[in-house]
Amino acid sequence: MAHVLIAEARFYSHLNDMLLDGVRSALETEGHSHETVTVPGALELPAAISLAADSGRYDAYVALGVVIRGETYHFEVVSNESARGIMALTLDGLAIGNGILTVENEEQALARADKTRKDKGGEAAKAALAMLALKEQFGIG
Repeated sequence: MAHVLIAEARFYSHLNDMLLDGVRSALETEGHSHETVTVPGALELPAAISLAADSGRYDAYVALGVVIRGETYHFEVVSNESARGIMALTLDGLAIGNGILTVENEEQALARADKTRKDKGGEAAKAALAMLALKEQFGIG
């Protein structure tokens, strides 16, 4: 079984709790163990995963966070750069499920975070496990 790191940007606690519920449920249903680390915001997620990867303790990673559009360009910077950082790590061979929600408003975030609705946390966990299986299929890792 895999040992998965859940890296969460805990900016919106109530939304993150919902995402975490979905991730943990998906991982535990499949019998995988997990740990959680918290960072200040979505921009710090790629660095946290990169540092964790250097430890060699984890088989896969799930990045969680919520970025809600505001009145400034900051939304685009955070959304684009966190996604770019996660993508760079996946291209380096890490199995990562990207569960960073980038939404227009809190209602969209609630719909996506809720395990009984869109369950994007659970989907991110399943994506991480699928990429881990692909790595194993290719004999990597």
